[in-house]
Amino acid sequence: MIFWRVKPLNQILETAEKKALKRQLGPIQLTLLGSGAVIGTGIFVLTAEAAQKAGPAMMVSFVIAAVVCGLAAFAYAELAAMVPVSGSAYTYTYGVMGELVAWIVGWALVLEYAIGATAVCVGWSGYMNGLLMHTDFFGLVEPGALALPEWLRTGYYSGGGFNLLAFIIGVAVTWLLVIGTSKSAKVNAVLVAIKIIALTVFVAIAVPVAKSSNLEPFLPGGWGSPLGGVGVLGAAASIFFAYVGFDAVSTAAEETKNPNRNIPIGLIASLVICTIFYLLVGYGAAGSVGAQPMLGADGLPLDPGTPAMAAACVGSDALVCSNEPLAHVLRMLGFTQIGNYIGVAAIIALPSVILMMMFGQTRIFFTMSRDGLLPDALSKVHPRFFTPHVITYLTGAVVSVCGALFPVGKLADTSNAGTLLAFAMVSIGVMILRKQQPERHRPFRTPMVWLVCPLAVLGCALLFVNLSMTAKVVFIVWAMVGLLVYRLYGYRRSQLAGQGSN
Repeated sequence: MIFWRVKPLNQILETAEKKALKRQLGPIQLTLLGSGAVIGTGIFVLTAEAAQKAGPAMMVSFVIAAVVCGLAAFAYAELAAMVPVSGSAYTYTYGVMGELVAWIVGWALVLEYAIGATAVCVGWSGYMNGLLMHTDFFGLVEPGALALPEWLRTGYYSGGGFNLLAFIIGVAVTWLLVIGTSKSAKVNAVLVAIKIIALTVFVAIAVPVAKSSNLEPFLPGGWGSPLGGVGVLGAAASIFFAYVGFDAVSTAAEETKNPNRNIPIGLIASLVICTIFYLLVGYGAAGSVGAQPMLGADGLPLDPGTPAMAAACVGSDALVCSNEPLAHVLRMLGFTQIGNYIGVAAIIALPSVILMMMFGQTRIFFTMSRDGLLPDALSKVHPRFFTPHVITYLTGAVVSVCGALFPVGKLADTSNAGTLLAFAMVSIGVMILRKQQPERHRPFRTPMVWLVCPLAVLGCALLFVNLSMTAKVVFIVWAMVGLLVYRLYGYRRSQLAGQGSN
């Protein structure tokens, strides 16, 4: 029996009131926070990887990932409005399926938020290193004069030494989160505006010159492989990272004014805004310059990030070979300077994604600590800034150091593995609560719940199967480590220890 030590929803709300965070976020801030978390590495960097796996059919991959996220968003909105406290999928699962399942979900969310933040740190450093290497800064210096030594550009496991810029951006975001949620939200609003302007400029230039001939063949990689990682479904599983983060809105529920109304607005509005942009950007990129993948001897797309792919890209200006695909497209269309500005916009704006991913991670660990599953010291609130500073410092240290050492490679897929589990569990939780507590007040109700939630679960399973093998192995190993930690610490220290099932 795994559904034990269930923490009643009323008790969750009471616990939150004893050590609560200050409510200071409104619907516009939540929508901007959600958009800031979503628009980032996925669209600015992973567009090229999606094109390599699926070709022009990456547009279908964007739609598949958006549909799965949209279905899960309705489930998140219902539970977040019912239980407006920190913790996201972890908290909801605790109140429906019990402590063990909740622990597994909370532990898996580390992959979504911490690994995701690490991936964005590395992606940001790549853009910034490129700027330092190739720009003269309006004639003030010689191109490359400010470039860092090669061993400081990439991490040890990428063949370098210490990725200094990835480390620095991780530390900077940590400091911003500690000084206060409202301050970080205001900075984030500016960064979101920059990203939206950059994507709007890209769409305005690329979409009008798109040609149907550039979309043929449309399915060069097919729909997918039983082993995952290729084709339309493989690209959808990877590009899912481009949507990860909208659920971070729900982790801010405890700091939201009128959460019953504002959480659903923030969740759904941010997802709709991002989906529209992604479809336009995907069509503009593929239709304007083409998005055909590099093929191997077997006629199938090469795996991104492999030596074979790197060899195939030598001397090529193909979209799939670019580390900055949006800027690359504009340069190919003759808008070199605007392409450079798009790169600068990515450099300025990507920290907002790191901010929201780390924000989500700290709030989940804060809640797990408050429940006794992690040491109580992690839920200490700063006396001046009213933020959980201890766990923020710890999370920031892990993200910064890992960003300095590890490659971006399969980090996105690994992050997706934890996210998909969380999405599936939230959808299951909504259905269970509809049966167990039909009379409970629901400020927001998932429409057609018995169709939407099962489809969300099936969609998450489909994308998980199509993740890379590396991501699936890491997920399983991480889950086993989490179970060991729970058995040695959380099982005995939990606030529900000795109370049995409820």
